[in-house]
Amino acid sequence: MILMNRRDRTLVSISHKQPDRTPYTIEFTNEQLENTVEFYGMSREQFDEYLANHCLKVSYNGGHFIEPGVFQDEFGVEWDRTGIDKDIGMIRDLKFSSPRDATYSFPEPDLQQVRDKTTTALECRGDAVLFGKIGTTYFERAWSLCGLENMLLYMALEQQFAVDLLGSVLEYNLKIIDTALEYEIDGFYFGDDYGQQTGLLMSPEMWRKFIKPGLKEMFKRVKKCDKIVALHSCGDISAILPDLIEIGLDIYQTVQPEVYNLARLKNDFGDALCFWGGISTQRDLPFSSPEELRETISTTLNIMSRNGGYIAGPTHRLPTDIPLENVRVLIETLRGE
Repeated sequence: MILMNRRDRTLVSISHKQPDRTPYTIEFTNEQLENTVEFYGMSREQFDEYLANHCLKVSYNGGHFIEPGVFQDEFGVEWDRTGIDKDIGMIRDLKFSSPRDATYSFPEPDLQQVRDKTTTALECRGDAVLFGKIGTTYFERAWSLCGLENMLLYMALEQQFAVDLLGSVLEYNLKIIDTALEYEIDGFYFGDDYGQQTGLLMSPEMWRKFIKPGLKEMFKRVKKCDKIVALHSCGDISAILPDLIEIGLDIYQTVQPEVYNLARLKNDFGDALCFWGGISTQRDLPFSSPEELRETISTTLNIMSRNGGYIAGPTHRLPTDIPLENVRVLIETLRGE
């Protein structure tokens, strides 16, 4: 078999053909990345080159710290990162106190920043696949403004408000997507959680009514430019995987083995979806011995990489509760060492 570079290997796998070996991407929380770089005794640049991730993302989310440990995003939402979660945090203010609250004005996206970030990312991509990315994409962005419980209630009891709020988020996102697609990125990556460990956060019918139409429009813009559509969602979203396939999803990212039977998932949806993830940051990486972990990773690769359609990696960014020796096993095994 001809030796492939990272981009070719990944695109072959996404197209459901067998690459020379399984592509992979390993991401870290900021604190665990610092720990790992120190563990390896490398500079950050040396470590990135050694890690050799197959997929890179250029994030179009913005914001800045307004005080130590408190991050304000581009929508003005304040995320308290002084607790355990220092990468995302907990929302400490709501922009909508009720559906009748008319005090909030939606921002305009910084499209010059989108252009600048994309240009820089393309210059630095090497031979990796490059995705544009909007994190907190759609449902998450809506509830970040009014509260998760509130948003779910509004979808049931204040439906026009929910539709209008999601419509404003969609309008904002489409401007970013259209601008990013002017450049030679390989695809677009959306981060929007719909699931929990035991199923959806809402009924499939509510998801189809409120979330699917906007998601379909975002996917349509990407597919129109012949680009790849990737979606991150935590939890068990098996009830809507056929819907996501219908509206153009190519890659489903996270794929938690504590939630899914991987063999069944691959059998049921592997012809239509490329899976990304599958190595548990909740169960296996923190608690397995190095020997057990190596065996688990090998088993996962055997199941998920059959006939391509798989990008190996942890289910989430690696947190600090994962022993560094297990981080080493993960990297070495996916690198084929």
